[in-house]
Amino acid sequence: MKLFKEVFIANIKELLRDKSGMFWLVAFPVIFVFIFGLIFTGNTGQQSYTIGLVLEGSSVINNNIEKALLKNPSFNIRKGSQEEEVNALQEGKRELVIIIPEIGFDLNSQYDIQILYNRDLNGTANIIISSLKEIFYSIERRLTEQTELFNIRPEAIQAKTLSDFDYILPGILAMAILQLGLFGSFQFLNLREKGIIRGLGVTPLSRSVILSSEILMRLIIALIQTILIVFLGKWLFDVQITGNLLQVFGIVIIGALSFISLGYMLITFADSMESGRGIVQVVQFPMLFLSGIFFPVEFFPSYIKPIIKALPLTYLGNALREVMVGIPAQTTMQRNIIILLLWTLVTLVLTIKFWKWE
Repeated sequence: MKLFKEVFIANIKELLRDKSGMFWLVAFPVIFVFIFGLIFTGNTGQQSYTIGLVLEGSSVINNNIEKALLKNPSFNIRKGSQEEEVNALQEGKRELVIIIPEIGFDLNSQYDIQILYNRDLNGTANIIISSLKEIFYSIERRLTEQTELFNIRPEAIQAKTLSDFDYILPGILAMAILQLGLFGSFQFLNLREKGIIRGLGVTPLSRSVILSSEILMRLIIALIQTILIVFLGKWLFDVQITGNLLQVFGIVIIGALSFISLGYMLITFADSMESGRGIVQVVQFPMLFLSGIFFPVEFFPSYIKPIIKALPLTYLGNALREVMVGIPAQTTMQRNIIILLLWTLVTLVLTIKFWKWE
């Protein structure tokens, strides 16, 4: 036990001296939290739409319509001729253009209000048109002196809503654990390449002590990463953590063991640091982009989904989202944990079978 303690402390000191290693394990995930947090939580203002307005007359009713449109805080009204506003619409400078004819006081007549919009913005246009209809119906009721049948009394209540960053924060933690497991194995690969592991074979120090102390150090780093990421997400970007830290730590340890085991399995097939980096990157990049840790897997085409279901990072991301922010996944928590444990078992067996001390 004394030897294990000494080797463990030596590993920590070596890691602290490795500035690039500390950056990738600690600073890199923190930078990701800041970048995504500022992107997805920085824009909290009301959505504004630029609307072109063409008035083909200057009657009292036309002027009242213009005033009603200008009062809407969501509308950025740009008034001009039909040719000017249609050209602006075609250039993408307007969401839509409203063309209003000369409207007189003949209440028996019907006036056509023309609305032009880009078909590529069909969803946005529907939202704006719905607001416009309400404005015109309100003006129509005042002109015809109709009594409103219903008295709508809106009352705002505070509800918990999930932002895009609530989805991404657990993904950043999953990415950090992936990096920790895959790139953390490079330290042992470096010792093996330099012949240090072979030299220790003639000393009383067991090789398994070196390996187990490294694994323990990686698990502790994973917990430190978790505390940092959860703290930054909660206190800087107001992410509501629904689960307690013990639950989060449990998922993190299971995920870290899975990727630490995967990392050591990969370096068994590497003869040098260069080949080790190549092997790890071939595994790392598909998992980062296909596991759904940064955007829902529903966005992917159906022929990619079998690959997504085979990746361990998919299930770590699912488990962390559910336990951290309460986002239910397509897979149950039990299945997430079982698949992560299966990945740990399979990679551990392969590591033992092909392991090379020198």
